[in-house]
Amino acid sequence: MNIETARFNMIQRQVRPWNVFDPGILALLSVVRREDFVPAAYRELAFADIEIPLKAGAGPGQRMLAPCVEARLMQALAIRNTDKVLEIGTGSGHMAALLAAKAEFVYSVEIDPELVDQARRNLQKADVANVSVDLGDASLGWDLYAPYDAIVVSGSMPALPETLRRQIRIGGRLLAVVGEAPSMEARLIRRFDESGFGDEILFETMLAPLDNAPRREKFVF
Repeated sequence: MNIETARFNMIQRQVRPWNVFDPGILALLSVVRREDFVPAAYRELAFADIEIPLKAGAGPGQRMLAPCVEARLMQALAIRNTDKVLEIGTGSGHMAALLAAKAEFVYSVEIDPELVDQARRNLQKADVANVSVDLGDASLGWDLYAPYDAIVVSGSMPALPETLRRQIRIGGRLLAVVGEAPSMEARLIRRFDESGFGDEILFETMLAPLDNAPRREKFVF
């Protein structure tokens, strides 16, 4: 496989046609080497438009996001160089590396110890210094460094917990894929003031569920 040809084709034939027009995001996909964050067994699939398992016996939520989804999330978040960002679900560290290229600092939280170690190694090898990877369950948010200018959830959630919304700084935004198969939507939440939020549906997609994501309350008749 010619790595650079595969990368070019991913950007021009997969990502750009999926309504990713921001030249800064397209350029970023050329700079942050996706193949360096993919397990060796799946390296030849690094540029395929699929979710890639991150370890042997990986569960549904232990997969690397497809490149088109990563790019759309990055474009919608519009990260600034003064932003303090929370990523929920580190995986291999690739999304954290993309965020870190735009943000002041990224706090990433991963529930699986093996993936924490994998992400830390990958980020170190890529010389990404403005990311910390914590071990923990951030499915309801991560108070330790809150509030955040931007929050991104790297797995789907049946429902968006209020605790997570409350960790957005006023003027900040939260991006998550919300719903259950076969109906999920990428939603951008903006916080206008102490109690005011906007909720915009960006696109429909399917995403592996976040481990321990809170379930939607069921009505009982």
